[in-house]
Amino acid sequence: MNTTPMPLKDKVVLITGASSGFGEDAAWLFAREGCKVALAARRIDRLQRLAAKIQDYGGEAIAIPVDIVNSDDVDNMVQTAIDLYGRIDILFNNAGIGRVGWYEEHTPDRDIDLLIKVNLIGTMRVTRMVLPHMIARRNGHIINMVSVAGLIAPPLLTSYAASKHGAKAFTDSLRREVGVYGIKVSGIYPGPASTEFGKHIGSNVAYQSLRQRLNLRMSSEYVARRVIDVAKRPRRSLVIPWWFRIATTTEAVAPFIVDWITMLFSKIKHKPD
Repeated sequence: MNTTPMPLKDKVVLITGASSGFGEDAAWLFAREGCKVALAARRIDRLQRLAAKIQDYGGEAIAIPVDIVNSDDVDNMVQTAIDLYGRIDILFNNAGIGRVGWYEEHTPDRDIDLLIKVNLIGTMRVTRMVLPHMIARRNGHIINMVSVAGLIAPPLLTSYAASKHGAKAFTDSLRREVGVYGIKVSGIYPGPASTEFGKHIGSNVAYQSLRQRLNLRMSSEYVARRVIDVAKRPRRSLVIPWWFRIATTTEAVAPFIVDWITMLFSKIKHKPD
């Protein structure tokens, strides 16, 4: 890991999922570092408000509407950023959706097909469109917002964990492929955080009970600050909060322990009313 922070001033940053949560907070922090930010998401009204806020601060930002599962939208998003700024220095793949609940309750269209298209295929498609420009310049940094669910596959997050394990594999494989071009690829693996994302993943008593017991209150702004840290000091991966590394290490060296703990947790489902 590079211990000397890289200056971010005048870097061009493309952020997907920029209308809320990690993406919105990271956009603001990148702008404060002097970056030019291209904000992409479906909710154009929210993007425009964020862009206006950044411009009022004295920064430079553009709002680009995009549906991450639409290839034409993705092509337009990347080309718009290139046309305006001439390059993309940092790609922050942050768009994502989730679903919490027992797998047999998942709907095939939204909770399986769409979730995989957004979390995995969307990340891959955006990267595919940006990558040739970075290769041509022999420079760039791709930061993928994965999840600790990409390292540990817990119950109640089956489809989400599958998509994030795929995102981790994509991140690792791509890093080993494009490093020879001077392109850096980083994966960020946060645990649960207080964001709008958590309000749209569904309701499950067992899951909410676990979050309360673990006192999971990591803020979106904290995660966004760590994204900036990774942009300044590129690294392969970052797991946050730090103590989640204990669980991920246990999963790697003694997965039977994680199996035992999660099976006890899953029994909540089968308790009589």
